[in-house]
Amino acid sequence: MAHQTLQEQRYWHNWVDSRDNQAGDYLVKKYLPLVSYHVQRISVNLPRNVSRDDLRSLGMIGLYDALEKFDPNRDLKFDTYASFRIRGAILDGLRKEDWLPRNTREKAKKIEAAIEKLEQRLMRNASIEEISSELNMSEEEVQSVINEHFFANILSMDEKFNDQDDKEGHSHIIKDDRAEIPEDKIVKDEMIRELIEMISLLNEKEQLVISLFYKEELTLTEIGQVMSLSTSRISQIHSKAIFKLRNALIKVI
Repeated sequence: MAHQTLQEQRYWHNWVDSRDNQAGDYLVKKYLPLVSYHVQRISVNLPRNVSRDDLRSLGMIGLYDALEKFDPNRDLKFDTYASFRIRGAILDGLRKEDWLPRNTREKAKKIEAAIEKLEQRLMRNASIEEISSELNMSEEEVQSVINEHFFANILSMDEKFNDQDDKEGHSHIIKDDRAEIPEDKIVKDEMIRELIEMISLLNEKEQLVISLFYKEELTLTEIGQVMSLSTSRISQIHSKAIFKLRNALIKVI
């Protein structure tokens, strides 16, 4: 932690040694942007009925948890450790709540049925336009439902990988990602391979948007500036890419 200022080091020392309240307040304020960052990233594909304030509250729980359990003697940056805890707290909170409205789940089932029907009839992947026409829904609504349901599937998949029986002492254990269970690693590697293959089938613009959004972590507005397109157009490209990935992914899980 040599990169820190003397003031920051003093606050960390006071917090670790005596849980000094002033030091704790300082550290919470310093790392609060991490909470906002993860709330923004996770909330992108969530429905509007999910309160961002609720996500922020979950993120704050993760930040407090990180401050309580962080060991400065470990070879690990607090930013990295806190990000793990914040993101985990938000996702855990989402899993415990039925955040996807019933009507959205029903629409998702209708869309899945329409996709299967259209693909059998057309002998190819159905487009969003064709699905919206089949169901008499707007393209925007179809895209929205697909995005939300795709995220729900990702949450479900992520939960399977992290649902380990560590109930006793759960709050005192930090999972070591370097010591993965062999069976889980095989499944995860296979899914990553499948996802990489699916992404390679996207068109050039879709691949670029996915890369800039998920790898470079740019916002949709920033991607629009890079690609000289409007934010709404980038959102459409993103939605279509997610639709294609979700449609392909559901066939292999």
